[in-house]
Amino acid sequence: MQQSLGFAHFLAQADGVARAILVIMLLMSLTTWYLIIAKSLRNILIRRESARFLKEFWQARDLDAVARGLAAAPPQEPFGLLLQRGLRAIEQHRTRGATRLAESGGADEYLTRALRRAIDEAAARAESGLTVLASVGSSAPFIGLFGTVWGIYHALIAIGLSGQGTLDKVAGPVGEALIMTALGLAVAIPAVLAYNAFTRHNRVVAAELDGFAHDVYAFMSTGHRDENGGQAGDRQAAGAARQVPAAATKGA
Repeated sequence: MQQSLGFAHFLAQADGVARAILVIMLLMSLTTWYLIIAKSLRNILIRRESARFLKEFWQARDLDAVARGLAAAPPQEPFGLLLQRGLRAIEQHRTRGATRLAESGGADEYLTRALRRAIDEAAARAESGLTVLASVGSSAPFIGLFGTVWGIYHALIAIGLSGQGTLDKVAGPVGEALIMTALGLAVAIPAVLAYNAFTRHNRVVAAELDGFAHDVYAFMSTGHRDENGGQAGDRQAAGAARQVPAAATKGA
């Protein structure tokens, strides 16, 4: 009676190395799909919160109103955190001056450094998990290929020992071994597509955040100069920063 072939038969005949490769690819697949689902949901949530914050920001009367909103509801999205960091920087430079190396330079330079750090931190948070996706996408096909080579090697040895080298005896075991290559591709393709999609999303958000940082800098550091030579924008930003309590600014 002809022996049935397939994935179940391949698992029954697989040795420890082949089973280990299958377990590795299973873990890689589970990790990939966890990151895809988790990061997709988080990106959707952050986009909604960012859109709501930006709408409230541009409709606010002044920075004092925005600062009160940040104090009432500490932000969890990058745009609100960037503004919070800017308000904190203005307040720190106003109260401490340039007494420490961290506040060295003028107020504008210190504000620029604070906003840049906020952008870098947002980028670091957005890139969390992308290294794993890139590693899975680049290594899974080769792991599957190694499993295929290992399976073909043992299949050919078994065929050689049996003395039956006809095509019908060779095609089945070799075809089963090729399942490993298919599994490697099945693991790698979602990881690569997800990595590209998340990378593009992060570039778009980074560009929007950089533009918003320029607006925040303009509101806080450049305003119309008054009669005494001071800047109205500086005074307004400092006043807004005073409205943000330490509890709201400490996490920025």
